Amino acid sequence: MKLPVAILAVFATIAVTIDATVYFKEQFLDGDGWKSRWVQSKHKSDYGEWKLSAGKFYGDAEADKGLQTSQDARFYALSARFEPFSNEGKPVVIQFTIKHEQKIDCGGGYVKIFPSDLDQSNMHGDSQYYIMFGPDICGYSTKKVHVIFNYKGQNHLIKKDIKCKDDELTHLYTLILNPDQTYEVRIDSEKVESGSLEDDWDMLPAKKIKDPEAKKPSNWDDRAKIDDPSDTKPEDWDEPETIPDPDAKKPDDWDEDMDGEWEPAMISNPEYKGEWKPKQIDNPDYKGSWVHPEIDNPEYTPDATMYKFDNIGVLGLDLWQVKSGTIFDNLLISNDVKEAEEFGKETWGATKEPEKKMKEEQEDMERKLREEEEKSKNKDTEGEDEEEEDEEEEDEEEEEEEEGDKEMEDDDAGTEEEDVKQKDEL
Repeated sequence: MKLPVAILAVFATIAVTIDATVYFKEQFLDGDGWKSRWVQSKHKSDYGEWKLSAGKFYGDAEADKGLQTSQDARFYALSARFEPFSNEGKPVVIQFTIKHEQKIDCGGGYVKIFPSDLDQSNMHGDSQYYIMFGPDICGYSTKKVHVIFNYKGQNHLIKKDIKCKDDELTHLYTLILNPDQTYEVRIDSEKVESGSLEDDWDMLPAKKIKDPEAKKPSNWDDRAKIDDPSDTKPEDWDEPETIPDPDAKKPDDWDEDMDGEWEPAMISNPEYKGEWKPKQIDNPDYKGSWVHPEIDNPEYTPDATMYKFDNIGVLGLDLWQVKSGTIFDNLLISNDVKEAEEFGKETWGATKEPEKKMKEEQEDMERKLREEEEKSKNKDTEGEDEEEEDEEEEDEEEEEEEEGDKEMEDDDAGTEEEDVKQKDEL
């Protein structure tokens, strides 16, 4: 008996829904409860401390609380365990939000996925992991998304350059690894890169190699242009680049015994034509660029299980930061892309706009405060200038008064002298 297509579609949907699994989810919604689920490594004694915070600006004061780095110039090493699983035959989706509200100058914002046999109390930078994914920023040159897979004990970096976000807002990072050996990287729910493991990582030897037996024939001419054999250099070509200045004259006071032999200054020769080169013509014997023949690489063996990790069981935050303040939140590991999409909408999607608005309001308020402070400084400066002007005016008035008093004294002295003279005459 044949079932209608619609019913088959419903059954298929149910099957997919039943198979969908969330292996790990962390939103830090229970206050300090996270401390019972996360383990601080003791490999170093001075690892940076984490604190629960929504930051200086946020979309939701509670929902946006995550783990925030709190000490500058520190390594951080924290991890959480979950029920081990294998991604054989199904996708694995790694997703989280991250906010660099401290205007990060150099530091990691990635997560590492470890096998379940990891000793969490001894996790460190050289601990072998399965996957490393997320943004890494250091100066102006490094602003990329790491996608690193471990294959047969070796870490392999993606050959493509994926740019990360470097602003202060929260962003959603998603990595999808499929059982058909393909992958996809999303930032803020938008695909930014995709491809295949074999093409974008050097996990396997190349399929083709240059034939070691092949050599370019000795008579192979790969020069597209050659010198024109019929072209000759003109007889008047060889003029010097510089000549003595014809207008230069020896100074009258030039003393050869003291100053040496006088020589005129050199100037550019207007007749100089540069280095002569014959004209170029098409090479009649040109055969094109020689392409080294390739052969199948005897060391290449396809591997349809490159994507597979058998014992996924720990998510770790193992990174270095110069300036602290980064917040990790909404961590998810699942085998269902739709589940990750919905989780992203419910978390980052719901708070991104309110967060942006709050940040803009804070910046606007800070700008106004700066303007008011600037105005206040200007007023103080103007007041000081006015006081100085008043003081100068007072000083000038005092000087004028003193001069007037002196003149009056001089007048009085003159009168007295005249009185004495008159008395003497009498």
